[in-house]
Amino acid sequence: MENFIIRECSEKEGDFIVDKIVQYNSSQLFIKESTPIIWINRVIEDPKGDIIGGILCKIYCGSSMYIDVLWIKEEYRKEGLGSKLLKEAEDIGKEKGCHLIHLDTFDFQAKDFYLKYGYEVFGTLDNCPKNNHKRYFMKKEIR
Repeated sequence: MENFIIRECSEKEGDFIVDKIVQYNSSQLFIKESTPIIWINRVIEDPKGDIIGGILCKIYCGSSMYIDVLWIKEEYRKEGLGSKLLKEAEDIGKEKGCHLIHLDTFDFQAKDFYLKYGYEVFGTLDNCPKNNHKRYFMKKEIR
């Protein structure tokens, strides 16, 4: 066991590793999907075509959605754009048969925003990234 090498992997090798864990997970969950991960990504543009917000999320294992990023340019916050993106993602999730959406957010980000839309905290990571900040793990069951 001493002849193994650990090295940085290429993007192709990273995709291979993801494919292998998805393949294993699917075999354990009895999921026979042709597309194991469905990306749901949306942007909002201003009239000039500049991106002022977006949401990046994925549906995995056929029924769960993970919201990786929701961002709105600062001067457009509090105008309901984040709510529109979140609703769009939730609606697509329902349409695709999701029952659960989850995400994480830092204490200086949008915990209260998500609470307002029915998400609940199911875990907290203290001192993350550091300086006594918290990272909240949140979920919402949808039907």
